Amino acid sequence: MSIIEKLTGWLPGRRTSPEDRLVAALEAFRDPAADTLDLIRRLVSVLRPRSRRDTGAGERYAAMLARLEADAELLSAFRGHVVHFIASRRLITFFTDSGILPGTGFFSEWWRILGDRLLPEAPDERRLKDCLHVIFDRPDDWRWQEQVPPEHSRRLWALLASADDLRNLDWRGIHEQILDAVLLLAHRVSGLGVEAELMRASPSFGDDLPCFVALSAEALDFVNALRASLDDPSIPADDGSQLLVIVDQCASTLQRVRKRALTVGTSLHLSYLLARSEQCLERLRELVAILAATNASTAPGTATATAAWAEFAHDAFLAENRRNSLGNYMAQLSGLLAVRVTENAARSGEHYICDTAGDYRQMWRSAAGAGVLIAGMALLKIFAAGLHAPLFVEAFLFSMVYGLGFVLIYLLGMTVATKQPAMTAQTLAGLLGEVRPTRQAELDGLVDVVAAVCRSQLAAIAGNVVMALPVAIAIGFWLGQLQDYPVIPLEKGAHLLGDLDPLSWALPHAAIAGFYLFLSGLITGYFDNRAAYSNLAIRIARLRWLRRLAGTARAAGIGAYIQDHLGGIMGNFLFGCMLGSTGVVGIILGLPLDIRHIAFSSANLGYALIGFDFALPFKAILWAALGVALIGLTNLGVSFALALRTALGARGVRFEHWGALLKAIWARFRSAPRSFVLPPRGAATDGHG
Repeated sequence: MSIIEKLTGWLPGRRTSPEDRLVAALEAFRDPAADTLDLIRRLVSVLRPRSRRDTGAGERYAAMLARLEADAELLSAFRGHVVHFIASRRLITFFTDSGILPGTGFFSEWWRILGDRLLPEAPDERRLKDCLHVIFDRPDDWRWQEQVPPEHSRRLWALLASADDLRNLDWRGIHEQILDAVLLLAHRVSGLGVEAELMRASPSFGDDLPCFVALSAEALDFVNALRASLDDPSIPADDGSQLLVIVDQCASTLQRVRKRALTVGTSLHLSYLLARSEQCLERLRELVAILAATNASTAPGTATATAAWAEFAHDAFLAENRRNSLGNYMAQLSGLLAVRVTENAARSGEHYICDTAGDYRQMWRSAAGAGVLIAGMALLKIFAAGLHAPLFVEAFLFSMVYGLGFVLIYLLGMTVATKQPAMTAQTLAGLLGEVRPTRQAELDGLVDVVAAVCRSQLAAIAGNVVMALPVAIAIGFWLGQLQDYPVIPLEKGAHLLGDLDPLSWALPHAAIAGFYLFLSGLITGYFDNRAAYSNLAIRIARLRWLRRLAGTARAAGIGAYIQDHLGGIMGNFLFGCMLGSTGVVGIILGLPLDIRHIAFSSANLGYALIGFDFALPFKAILWAALGVALIGLTNLGVSFALALRTALGARGVRFEHWGALLKAIWARFRSAPRSFVLPPRGAATDGHG
């Protein structure tokens, strides 16, 4: 039997237990000539769960620590391997880049991640950063590492970085590379002072330039003082307090830029720049804390250094393992841009909530006007389908009918019921982030908003349907009287009726429309953001041909109007294009893709009645009406759920008190059901609409 077989507990016909494999992996560290990278890989493979059902990684980690603490000779060999391995690697890129967005830019990093999925990078084992990818070679290793209790990490680093070892040659080499990393990070952040994007986002950024310039100089003083203390322990070490003050000043400046960007708009590049800069400043804080605590001669200082090392190493290892995760990459950047986009939608959502009787009446009027136009749009779409044009032409015609129709509805100040959830969800998300369920007054205020949203939504749906259905019947009947043949053939009427069957593809197609409604809300917010960020009103007002044509004052007014309405115009137009082209895309791909929208479905029901010359059985009409109601419920539910989830994620809100909120809503519904349907009695009649 070989030595390896003895170490791994091999016996013929017997499978080794996890405990045996762990013991064998640790015992292998006793060999001073063994390859450390291979030893660590073998140890990690033992700690790693073998399946998703394996929840024993934490127990194996604890068993490893207990064995090291109980065997001083094994601990010495283990520490010698690991610390020397770390010290003999290039560490600067690990300290300055792991968990920090690269300087290459958004799309370059995007393509690098995609490229590495197809053709993995060749690791350079001289760099610790690359060695981590060799050790944690599975893309989901971060999942079980994240479950390791923090006290386990602190115990491990207490074993690796004891007070007696912190000043040996290996640790001195590690400290030197940390000092170089501090200088590099400080210089990187100092370069922000000349970034034109930040200057543009904050006109007062130039006043804060001195703190960015001072950061490099203070970092150099800190590093020189620490190096002197390492060479001569009698020289007191710099605790880094002055450097951290400047770091905080720089962070405050970036935070002001971030807040201003929420008001005046942001860009992908600015979001990337702010995220990377804030990560660099946070890494500076972590490294300064490690260095200051490590050079403290007291026992509390050593304990602080161990805790700092453990927290930093744990987070950096996780970040490096997720380096090629596209989802994690997008999550780092989505915050500012998503909040800005959803904030625009939230402000729009406030106009869809009926607080007063005047608001309620205005909602009915605007929804009824939209219902009239939708009845006409539905007929135009039927006529376009009757042309049997080539697929591309048909998709174009459908898109123009929907897109231009929705833009007209928007510009006339009318309301499409299904546009509300994507907007009101943003408003509710903002309120959820501020509500504390322990305070009944705040919970009652949120229930008031929920009730207002419900009655607003019901008013909009009723206004759309109540007008779209009879207007469609009136238009179809009138056109039929003007010509010798029916405006809706019997075959088309049967097709329209079949589209409303709840047991057909109607509800999946309604879910697709709900997704488009959610997407149109984001598109609206995105273009509102772009218009504000690029100062669109001023730029349009400066067009020479427009000033010659309309005059300076009118040119400014046109620019302001376009900036205020660009998001709504583009959101509605592109929403129409998505609705109009989905069915054609489904035909091309051979997939059952199409859309169902409650307002158009109610109009189509009216045209179906015309096609059948009102000879439909009453049960068939009721079944189709049920289909219209379920289509509307699916439209609203899908768009609201997606919009609320996105808005909560963008704001970083984790509302965990749904039970208390639902209980409060139910109590309100039992005590005052009228408030969910009609505005409260005695409410002011002057609403904003």
